[in-house]
Amino acid sequence: MKTELFDLKGRVAIVTGGNGGIGLGIARGLADAGADIAVVGRNEEKSKAAAAELAGRGVRAIAVTADVTAKEAVAGMVDQVARELGRIDILVNNAGINIRKPPHALEIEEWSSVIDTNLTSAFLCSRAVHPLMKAAGGGKVINIGSMMSIFGASFAPAYAASKGGIVQFTRSCACAWAADNIQANAILPGWIDTDLTKRARVEIGGLHERVLARTPAARWGAIDDFAGIAVFLASSASAFVTGAAIPVDGGYSIMS
Repeated sequence: MKTELFDLKGRVAIVTGGNGGIGLGIARGLADAGADIAVVGRNEEKSKAAAAELAGRGVRAIAVTADVTAKEAVAGMVDQVARELGRIDILVNNAGINIRKPPHALEIEEWSSVIDTNLTSAFLCSRAVHPLMKAAGGGKVINIGSMMSIFGASFAPAYAASKGGIVQFTRSCACAWAADNIQANAILPGWIDTDLTKRARVEIGGLHERVLARTPAARWGAIDDFAGIAVFLASSASAFVTGAAIPVDGGYSIMS
């Protein structure tokens, strides 16, 4: 197989929430394949640190401070990336939060915050990059869902709703934009060792043991486990893959 299939040199990727966790693992993989990276987040200092790390891998990397739940901020972010890096070929919609409460305890403001951050941001960013990708002859949209796109959970009603919505939104983009040579796919992470899940292990008693017992790989995932799938979905190797939702969970979702 030709390694050129996975070569991202000359491509530019936006990674929302790329300054830590799964987003940073994805950004590292794309950078190692040669892509220039725009790290987008609300924490300017953290984004600059991530961009500096990525630049150390031999690519151009910039930090863009933006609230991806706001239409005007997203438009400004896309304009800045196109201006500073010259083009946009890959969009990774990774920005996300969770508020762990049962449905009857969740406030409408909390619901809206999770939905806006996890789902509306993906819509706004995807819609904003579409004209540039179409004009360039194609592109890649990679949306980050979750195992909660598949399962329910008593403690994550808004998160699960947003991540289920991500899969359906991905499918809609895949259908709508296939004629523009834009592939849209989703990655569904399982239990990954991040700051977000460290808090979950504190808040949910016995979670660590239950995850290990159910996961055939017998470990929690690491953020760098997402490098390979991201490069595949961002590269020409996946030119005939669109509308897919691919679990990256060590086998967690196949267990009954």
